[in-house]
Amino acid sequence: MPGSSGRAEWSADQLARIGEADELQLAAGRPDGTLGPYVTMWVVRVGDDLYVRSAGGPDRPWYRRATAAGVGRIRAGGVEADVTFDRSNGEVEETIDAGYHSKYDRYGAHIVGSVVGDAAHQVTVRLIPAAATPPQETEHG
Repeated sequence: MPGSSGRAEWSADQLARIGEADELQLAAGRPDGTLGPYVTMWVVRVGDDLYVRSAGGPDRPWYRRATAAGVGRIRAGGVEADVTFDRSNGEVEETIDAGYHSKYDRYGAHIVGSVVGDAAHQVTVRLIPAAATPPQETEHG
């Protein structure tokens, strides 16, 4: 459903379900229209947006594929959706850091440290629902 900005928006239920999920699976689109392999990662919600970061920096294969393709599919919290990948606007990086700490610090500072801070800010991806196909509920959790 297009929002006032002209882009599709997550519903409140989708935001809650994806944002509360411990893990998200992400697959980047391929040039032939198929999906690459799903990769499991952490996801953080900030307001009405969802973000993921490349824990291994810009050279991680999933990150390179996703940023090159610009489109893909996610699964989390029982929601499966086609998405576009966008860079964060840079104004919310500290809030995203706080979200990662709040949600994942129970796994230890060393692990969470891989997705917070200046280096992680450079590999932040905003997940935007694709307008062409509405997100679906799935049995994936």
